Amino acid sequence: MSNSKNNIASLLGKMMGSPPLPKGGVASLRQKPLTVTDVIAPPAIEVDFDLLKVGDWYYRTLFVAGYPRFVSANWLEPLISFNHTLDISMYIYPTRSEEILENLKRKVGEMEATIQSDLKRGRVIEPSVQVALEDALALQQELAKGSERFFQFGLYVTIPAKTREDLDKATKQVEATLGSLLIVTKKAILQMEEGLKTTLPTGKDRLVVTRNMDTTSLATTFPFTTSELTANEGILYGLNEHNDSLIIFDRFTLENANSVVFGKSGGGKSYMVKLEVMRSLMFDTEVIIIDPENEYENLTHTLGGEYIRFRFGSSTKINPFDLALLSGGSNDESELGQKILSLHGFFRVVMGRLTPTEDALLDRAIILTYKQKGITPDPSTHSKEPPLMEDLYKTLVGMEEVLAKGLADRIEKFVRGSLVGIFDQQTNVAIRNQLTVFSIRDLEDELRPIAMYLILDFIWNKIRYNKRRRLLIVDEAWYLMKYPDSAQFLYGIAKRARKYYLGLTTITQDVEDFLATEMGKAIIQNSSMQILLKQSSAAIETIAQVFYLSEGEKHLLLAADVGQGLFFAGPAHAAMRVIASPEEHEVATTRPQEALAEKPGASQAPQQTPQPTIVQHTSQQTTQEAPVLPKSNRPIFTVETVQNNKPG
Repeated sequence: MSNSKNNIASLLGKMMGSPPLPKGGVASLRQKPLTVTDVIAPPAIEVDFDLLKVGDWYYRTLFVAGYPRFVSANWLEPLISFNHTLDISMYIYPTRSEEILENLKRKVGEMEATIQSDLKRGRVIEPSVQVALEDALALQQELAKGSERFFQFGLYVTIPAKTREDLDKATKQVEATLGSLLIVTKKAILQMEEGLKTTLPTGKDRLVVTRNMDTTSLATTFPFTTSELTANEGILYGLNEHNDSLIIFDRFTLENANSVVFGKSGGGKSYMVKLEVMRSLMFDTEVIIIDPENEYENLTHTLGGEYIRFRFGSSTKINPFDLALLSGGSNDESELGQKILSLHGFFRVVMGRLTPTEDALLDRAIILTYKQKGITPDPSTHSKEPPLMEDLYKTLVGMEEVLAKGLADRIEKFVRGSLVGIFDQQTNVAIRNQLTVFSIRDLEDELRPIAMYLILDFIWNKIRYNKRRRLLIVDEAWYLMKYPDSAQFLYGIAKRARKYYLGLTTITQDVEDFLATEMGKAIIQNSSMQILLKQSSAAIETIAQVFYLSEGEKHLLLAADVGQGLFFAGPAHAAMRVIASPEEHEVATTRPQEALAEKPGASQAPQQTPQPTIVQHTSQQTTQEAPVLPKSNRPIFTVETVQNNKPG
């Protein structure tokens, strides 16, 4: 080791293959133009017996001295995907089969002689010798046939770290990881300089620690892997960007069928989900959607689904006090208790934060409100007409406690004020279509979380007591994350969905708001399928931390085009590109340019946005207004190109 500048530059020049320093030393260098070596040279290089320090960084090189007897494809994957930066070099040297056959013949003879000698002397045959003989005979046969070739293989790993402590820690982790694979590693003691040179991208093996390998064994060391997500059943999600294979997957084959979709505005979230909806309908899957922005209106009308709109003056109503029995379920002794708990969460969203005293008072008022309608924990009373919010208001007003008047004031606007007529009437809708969409776009922002909670509770009652293969899609789920109770309710659905054959899909573009709460992170953990589309630079670090993304995956999401991203399905994931047929694209697209182009006269007046024709469907309307999709014994959804030339 030397600290002089001349010696440092000489050492670096040797490592980089540069000519030695001139006799004049550093002074002579100043008279000549700078080379690449001069520019990238570190301030110092320290060579120790078991590490190397280059500038401020520490390096340690390991070489593989022993390999397992049997290996499978992708056996080096734990090393390739190790959670620390590693420089890995593999050296492969072809050899002549004739020489190898001669050596094998000699080795086989030696091992056979050893076994015969042990038999004659009455000794127990060494198992390792017997196994080695079997392997050698099998390899000898394959080489003689020409089906295998022989190679010399060297594997080296250089570990960089900012401190010596980090270097020692990372070294132990690498050794433990490789040890779990029955790979024996050793430090390049007193050869750290040669070890670093070996793992530099110069292609020169300075250590030359090799092991014999045949073609099959060598093929298993191929370091580039990709997840195959092509199954025999399921729907098409897109193309695998790594190998252009199809991503065909059935989310119901995972631990749970939940999914999350994250992406910035315009990244293709709704487009991809619409494609999933169309393709899922063909497999007799019931789909229910909460649509805050009328993204799914065209899709619903095209496929003959039911589009239910919530707004001021609408005839569509859902009573928060409905019991699940009214949705066609069976008697359940605990149903009233479960409903009261659900109402507590609902009214916390409506009223805001409640003190323990107020919460207890509200509980008494709700129980009394049901009792006044003749509804008790007795299941036989659950078929009676449920109370309304106005009934709860009157109960609170009639109570003697001062706090009760304050609670009544908080809900007065829903029963007698500006918001009357939205949540204070009996339910008149039902989920009776294979595709049902609830629209809340026409509600004010402050009412959207309330409406979403109410609709989710209504849907959940339907799901619990009528099990079938379903998808529940909650778009702009960050609305629910704004309130602890609604976030908790959504998490409860995600956690229990598998039990009821349900796949919950949560979609959001506000990643920060969604992940700011523990409930948001818990929903992700309870979603076996995760789809990340194009992300903004402001959200990428949060996304990378939650999903443990590599630097390459972060750059992919930042530079992704519309419909490109990462597809996670359980432990497997791959880069994905969403694809659609022209017919699917026509139904799924939400680009304003394309919507305008489809309207007559759009070319003459592109600056004007024509208003779409809205058709409202409720449970009280006729079958013609809300057509039900065909039964499962007939085609659910077909795409055809029909010529519009009727006979005259």
